[in-house]
Amino acid sequence: MKVIILGAGKVGESLARNLSEDNYDVSIVDLDKSKVDYLQDRLDIASVLGHAAHPSSFKKSNADEDTIVLAVTNNDEVNIAACQIAKAQFSVKKTICRFKDNTYLDSLDSFGEGVIDIPISPENEVTTHLKELIDHPGAEQIEEFADGKVNLVSVKVKKSGKLVGKALKTIEDDMPDVKSYIPSIYRKNKPFIPNGDTIIKEGDEVYFVTAKENVDAVVNEMRSDQDRHSRIMIIGGGKIGFSLAKQLESKYKVKIIESNEERCEEISRELEKTIVLNGKGADKELLVSENISQIDVFCAVTNDDEANIMASLLAKKLGATKTMVILNNPSYVSILPGFVDNCIAPHRLTVSSVLQYLRESDVAQDVILKMHSGAEALEGIVHANEHTSEYFGKSIRELPLPDEASIGAIVRNGNVVMPSSEVKLCLEDHLIIFLSNKEKVKEVEKLFTKI
Repeated sequence: MKVIILGAGKVGESLARNLSEDNYDVSIVDLDKSKVDYLQDRLDIASVLGHAAHPSSFKKSNADEDTIVLAVTNNDEVNIAACQIAKAQFSVKKTICRFKDNTYLDSLDSFGEGVIDIPISPENEVTTHLKELIDHPGAEQIEEFADGKVNLVSVKVKKSGKLVGKALKTIEDDMPDVKSYIPSIYRKNKPFIPNGDTIIKEGDEVYFVTAKENVDAVVNEMRSDQDRHSRIMIIGGGKIGFSLAKQLESKYKVKIIESNEERCEEISRELEKTIVLNGKGADKELLVSENISQIDVFCAVTNDDEANIMASLLAKKLGATKTMVILNNPSYVSILPGFVDNCIAPHRLTVSSVLQYLRESDVAQDVILKMHSGAEALEGIVHANEHTSEYFGKSIRELPLPDEASIGAIVRNGNVVMPSSEVKLCLEDHLIIFLSNKEKVKEVEKLFTKI
């Protein structure tokens, strides 16, 4: 499949890296020669030095009716124009357009019917992710599947957890009315698929699947009861910081610190209950004066990774209970755990959003869980084909999955079913599958191929 990526920033680079590893025919377009040369030297991709919205860039990239265009520059208007040119002059197969300004999402038809096939908004994804982590104390990562019916959650086991030192199967004794399933555990950064006799240990990173309303109950099995958050401090009043405050202020006590005085005045008029402060996130005197030691969650969401990191380290030292940061530089994500409680990588969320639209099989959702190790989760719809037909009516345990894959849940006729040997495979089952090795995705996708 031919893919043209417009924009060689952090998002474009992450997409190029992941898609080239999946053997897509990738071309990347950017005006910055150093970025283009850097990626071409390190990845198996073609590069074009040119403007993302210029017809000559599409010609050099050999765009045609079999091409998918990913417009992911930092400029919404350039992305829109690029999609218009790609459709009008080159009749490309599909356009995926990144938007930083969410107001555009309500007027897509004004750019031309069918011009933008799939809009994506990393800022929306990041805001939603942060809010979910604030709403569910103790969770490290939360991903929704099956239109929100199923949550895949990561939690780090603490010594105080009820399950520590016990077999996994005892969770049913503690919570007889809560359905959950654990498809994978990371122990000392190495994944394995557990069984009922697996003993849970302090420090384990447990991935579990359950209904949204049961997330806190299962988390508390791993970490003991978590105190609910009430006081939130946000550093950065940009699109993400403002949107997060807007969504939180009716339920939490929220303060937001923004360095630009004009922006402070602007967002203070829009926010109803949030306290807006003019200053810098790494200003020790300001943090102390605003009772940082009583803050439950400190969120650094500016566009400056280094500023986010320094503010969070200072906040933690001054007594903030939990710190969350946005990191656009992938190299920081793997070195900060232990210093910062939650690192949110917008590029991971964007790559996940795009991947599900590129799969040739019937995949409803594709989520990258760990960029550095390749852990991934798929929601796919089972169809009758040469790989599945003989297994209908048989236990799902008999499905020929690679060793690195585990079924976390089945959604059947809108109902969530936890996997067991008694569950039989049915046509059009939605299988939510956890993979610790993304190289095995193609093997799993065979189950979801339409004839």
